[in-house]
Amino acid sequence: MPRPTVAQLAYGSCTVVLSTLAMLLLSQTSSGVAITVIALAALALGLLVAMTVPTPRPAEAPAKTAAEKERVPTAL
Repeated sequence: MPRPTVAQLAYGSCTVVLSTLAMLLLSQTSSGVAITVIALAALALGLLVAMTVPTPRPAEAPAKTAAEKERVPTAL
């Protein structure tokens, strides 16, 4: 499994923090079970967001020039 990029870590972390705060503020809960469920839901959402961020594609090899394409190897 490839390592996550900086963008994936940043998006995932921001999603976890912001979604946890939003859900806690909107639910106005104070029970420990509800807070645990909200935290787990935020972690799952953060993981989903981090894994769906597009990863950079590897650089392609430079195309051969016309002179390199026409070059014929010579026999010794």
